[in-house]
Amino acid sequence: MTACIVGWAHTRFGKHENEDIESLIVRVAGEAVRDAGLAPADIDAIYLGTFNGGFVRQDFPASLVFQADPAFRFKPATRVENACATGSAAIHQGLNAIAAKRARTVLVVGVEKMTEVSGAEVGDILLKASYLKEDGDIEGGFAGVFGRITQAYFQRYGDQSDALARIAAKNHKNGAANPLAHIQKDLGYEFCRNVSDKNPFVAGPLKRTDCSLVSDGAAALVLADIDTALTLNKAVVFRAAEQVNDFLPMSKRDIVAFEGPALAWQRALSGARIGLGDLSLIETHDCFTTAELIEYEAMGLTGKGEGARAILEGWTEKGGKLPVNPSGGLKAKGHPIGATGVSMHVLAAMQLTGTAGGMQIKDAKLAGIFNMGGAAVANFVSILEPLR
Repeated sequence: MTACIVGWAHTRFGKHENEDIESLIVRVAGEAVRDAGLAPADIDAIYLGTFNGGFVRQDFPASLVFQADPAFRFKPATRVENACATGSAAIHQGLNAIAAKRARTVLVVGVEKMTEVSGAEVGDILLKASYLKEDGDIEGGFAGVFGRITQAYFQRYGDQSDALARIAAKNHKNGAANPLAHIQKDLGYEFCRNVSDKNPFVAGPLKRTDCSLVSDGAAALVLADIDTALTLNKAVVFRAAEQVNDFLPMSKRDIVAFEGPALAWQRALSGARIGLGDLSLIETHDCFTTAELIEYEAMGLTGKGEGARAILEGWTEKGGKLPVNPSGGLKAKGHPIGATGVSMHVLAAMQLTGTAGGMQIKDAKLAGIFNMGGAAVANFVSILEPLR
């Protein structure tokens, strides 16, 4: 244990027409520091996670945090990027700074403004998180990548469309209780299962309800070393924080095996000296419903090819034996790329401090987080628990 989350802030995810990337950063940066009971002058280092890739013209954004308060001026501020795992990558930089005793307190901000460009442009930008030499012309953009993964999974294990629809319905039902979510509506299984004008096929077997949302938003948290955390009002400690990267080309991997995520989970659970069944909840990276399905297998909840059992038998429902995505996940909450990993940690910390409102899992003691960049390329797992 080297660091704790001691404060946080989170905008609602969705379309923020009257805000730009700067205003989103400024809002959560100031709120997170105040929530920790600290002042900007108390922060030793800043890490800002954003993918951008062309979503907005403004790049080089780390020092925009300074717009929140002049007391941030002259502090080291660094931009971090690791595709859809950008937020967790920024958190890891903060953990590393504290472990190295280069900082006692770190502010981490994750942000993305995705809605300023057209839908086609969003697809092209997200496709940059794949191996363009092989996948650059794939139909459907990054959704096409997961459409191909879904087809491969179906060919190996059979059509799992029922399970995918159950995952989508579960996450939308959970998202209806999340005031921070992009979509706060229980869509129901029948809507998610059936093709319609409002739920067409997007890529391969994937329908619109199988795909995460194009969202704007920001989240921030403050990390502190143990000694500092013990003096503050709340503290959620990292029992484990693991990163495992895999090859970028899908052709070099068994793409339905999710070997990188599986190894990250194994290392995190071993480091925390717990089993998967000890967790009270998991926030996992459901960029597509197929991802959540295969992640059940990667985390060890089921055997290979048996992930459907976890959702069809209700294991991952909010009242099940291992609730997965009680926040609604990326599917309902939204997926502003750079903000996602930070958001997952904030929502898990809320669960562990009993402040998750309608999302609350009763008596939550341990939370797992899985944040993934690309198609199982950059894989981050955290295990969190209250410090006291």
